[in-house]
Amino acid sequence: MPIKVLELHHHGIRIGPSDNAVEQARHFYSDVLGLETDQGRPNIPGIPGFWMYVGNEQSSAQIHLMGAEGQSPMARSEKEDPTIPHVALAVENIQEAKRTLDQEGVWYWQIKGLVGDNSDQVFVRDPFGNVIELHEIGTCRCNKATLDS
Repeated sequence: MPIKVLELHHHGIRIGPSDNAVEQARHFYSDVLGLETDQGRPNIPGIPGFWMYVGNEQSSAQIHLMGAEGQSPMARSEKEDPTIPHVALAVENIQEAKRTLDQEGVWYWQIKGLVGDNSDQVFVRDPFGNVIELHEIGTCRCNKATLDS
């Protein structure tokens, strides 16, 4: 059975890790593009950055700006790095999503507890090498979609 995707949650974009690069990114995304900062971004050791709302509602999709060069401190390897540019999708049930990936023979890796106590982020590559993050609705500040939609 296909994975039940509920929403496009965020697009992860890499920025430089220096204070100057982080400030340049903040200026561009906030002052130039007019995006609002999500003040609830947790401290992620070694990965400075911002989460920015896209649109007028705080419940809208986000852009996650991640300060990293090369392999980030949260990476397990060059290929297993949560700061690799990616698109994140909120799913109804992450355990069911992992079962589907296993059944389909899709390789994935995961990080638990990085952005919340109950967060379980699963990362896959599509057939063209693009990175897709899956996480369960309600565990990674996914406030837009509800299970009733």
